[in-house]
Amino acid sequence: MSGGTNGGARGNLPPLALHVPEPKFRPGDEVDYSHLEIPPAGAQARPDEQCAAAETQALCFDLVRVLGEDHRAIGPWDPKLDADTLRRMLRTMALTRAFDDRMYRGQRQGKTSFYMKCTGEEATSVAPAMALASDDMVFPSYRQQGILISRGYPIVEMINQIYSNRADKLKGRQLPIMYSAREASFFTISGNLATQYPQAVGWAMASAIKGDTRIAATWIGEGSTAEGDFHSAMTFATVYNAPVIFNVVNNQWAISSFSGFAGAERTTFAARAIGYGMAGLRVDGNDPLAVYAATKWAADRARSNAGPTLIEHFTYRAEGHSTSDDPGQYRSAHEREEWPLGDPINRLKQHLIVIGEWSEDQHAAMDRELMEQVKAATKEAEKNGILGHGLHHPFHTMFEDVFEELPWHLKEQSEQAIHERRVKWPEWKEA
Repeated sequence: MSGGTNGGARGNLPPLALHVPEPKFRPGDEVDYSHLEIPPAGAQARPDEQCAAAETQALCFDLVRVLGEDHRAIGPWDPKLDADTLRRMLRTMALTRAFDDRMYRGQRQGKTSFYMKCTGEEATSVAPAMALASDDMVFPSYRQQGILISRGYPIVEMINQIYSNRADKLKGRQLPIMYSAREASFFTISGNLATQYPQAVGWAMASAIKGDTRIAATWIGEGSTAEGDFHSAMTFATVYNAPVIFNVVNNQWAISSFSGFAGAERTTFAARAIGYGMAGLRVDGNDPLAVYAATKWAADRARSNAGPTLIEHFTYRAEGHSTSDDPGQYRSAHEREEWPLGDPINRLKQHLIVIGEWSEDQHAAMDRELMEQVKAATKEAEKNGILGHGLHHPFHTMFEDVFEELPWHLKEQSEQAIHERRVKWPEWKEA
């Protein structure tokens, strides 16, 4: 029996209080990242890929790093990639950034309605794509354009999709940047958060049931770990030992909500693996070599039937969430420049220079070349139309591709819609 007033409060106990997470820095604030524990590169042990999941628990709280302050690779996680591979990784990340910059300007020019950049996060998609087999199935979120570019998918096709023009293979049915490329083993991107996680597990389970050798990898942002789909996927993957890699890109911000709302104040995102009995790694997401090494470790583990792995990529979203977002309204403008883990492209560039395999002049020439490459692809795609240009797919296609044979009621609706269009616009001709 409760006593007293005020909803049953007891006079001898303090009142309950609700905690609402609040970021450390707001617009106008000075930024001090001294609270972050950044361990030295090369200090993290590298367990065997087939170890018990419990042996990775310390790595869920540490930070796997390879590139030191002197830009040299050090420690047991060094993947020891040859110079040609490193240059290819650098070039792909730089191409991804050049592509982002061009598409961002295109949106501001009204050529498309929407775009999302991955500036500062290129290593979290390019390095994993290079560590995986080319036919491993990937289930990305909306900031992994680097995977498609890594796999050689034509940039022109990506721009066609962004512009939703007549050459768009998805026929304008997807929001810009939500690609689908079966030939690149790239699952359709969904705007609904975390749906790709259980889908990746299901695909991985099917691969295992068939006795295949391909594994699955999937990506979400840290905010999406609060979705129910995340936990369902983790449970299924652990119970059935699915050959899948879970990537959590912790870029500190989910649109205007900082990572604390997904639980970052209490523990790391990699630590979520511990409760499920899954292997977990926390990685410097701005260190391309560390990201590559972690993904290769997890891929080898999955391929040897040792189970799934959760990788937290500790990074920073340098730009706004999308072209519809103004980060200056909710975070300090100094955060990007003060981020202690630097920029992934610059870090790999400096590493190549230090080992005598690159130079500032070569880098500047590469940037100019990539800018021209993206410019040429954009002009080619624009021949097929841009937003509102009128060069779209034939009107009748809006009723197609759901059913193998068009049902009678949709056929009637299609005919009626086309008839009404001809009545209203007699000059219109169906392509």
